[in-house]
Amino acid sequence: MARERVSLAFTTYQAGKMFMVGLQPDGRLSVYERTFNRCMGLHASDDAQTLWMTSLFQLWRFENYVPVGQATGDGYDRLYVPTLGHTTGDVDIHDLHVRADGMPVFVVTAFNCLATASPERSFVPLWRPPFISALVGEDRCHLNGLAMDPQTRDPAYVTMVSRSDVADGWRDRRVAGGVLMDVRSNEVVTEGLSMPHSPRVHPKWPGRVWLLNAGTGFLGYVDVESCDGVFHEVAFCPGFLRGLSFVGDHALVGLSAGRENRTFQGLPLDTNLRDRDADARCAIHVVNLESGSTAHWLRVSGVVHELYDVVALRGVVRPMLLGFKTDEICRVLNVS
Repeated sequence: MARERVSLAFTTYQAGKMFMVGLQPDGRLSVYERTFNRCMGLHASDDAQTLWMTSLFQLWRFENYVPVGQATGDGYDRLYVPTLGHTTGDVDIHDLHVRADGMPVFVVTAFNCLATASPERSFVPLWRPPFISALVGEDRCHLNGLAMDPQTRDPAYVTMVSRSDVADGWRDRRVAGGVLMDVRSNEVVTEGLSMPHSPRVHPKWPGRVWLLNAGTGFLGYVDVESCDGVFHEVAFCPGFLRGLSFVGDHALVGLSAGRENRTFQGLPLDTNLRDRDADARCAIHVVNLESGSTAHWLRVSGVVHELYDVVALRGVVRPMLLGFKTDEICRVLNVS
């Protein structure tokens, strides 16, 4: 983190927390957390001045209140304050990104579509898979992940657990019903995945779509230029995988420990863990994309055992943020 001058932010909807991890002046980890009900998707701007986050029934935009090159009195070089909220209702929003025009684009999982925010409506649908016959809140295919084109900043690829067109149908297709789809062409890029999540395009490899085949525990990629539809496994991470971000040639991967319900059980991940004599863990792994080796890891214990998203805060040493549970937000002002 010191070498790359990067900090991390990650969410856990299970515990309702956003965490920020940076470095203290003595080199020890700095960990800051705030409570947000069922927080999930995260997006950080390239300069790490702005964050977006999805929660139970709202989207939140956070702005940094610390001037560039300065720090707070207690040594934080970013102070993220929630400055704008969009109320969407409980529609189970997962991944979130921002277009070139500054508007958020997010996955409305309950309604099987991509959408953007509106001051007049809960959300404005932008796209839905061609096999979804109606815009209804039935979570038919469990559309969850979104990748943007790094050049145009428009939606490019999505992941979903199945191609089901009946209410809650995806739960019967968790083992091998998952697909990666191109939003622009409506074509399926690859299929046969197990609960895929977090598709991303790395600028270094524009012809690849990286994703987490969560039901197997593998990080890998699909070569969209070859059109062969093959998911290339790069690294096994011991957990249910959600949350993917890049720092140079490394990936930040979010891992979740097992959950005692049917959604997490009976997946290929169970066999892959047994074959390696391992237990599912809650952690963030830093994976070398060239070799597939895990260079670093941060294990999370205690009440937190599921993560959803992780982002890299580039150029940030020690971040903090405000929430709504304390009165700090009443006293912190930014006036120009």
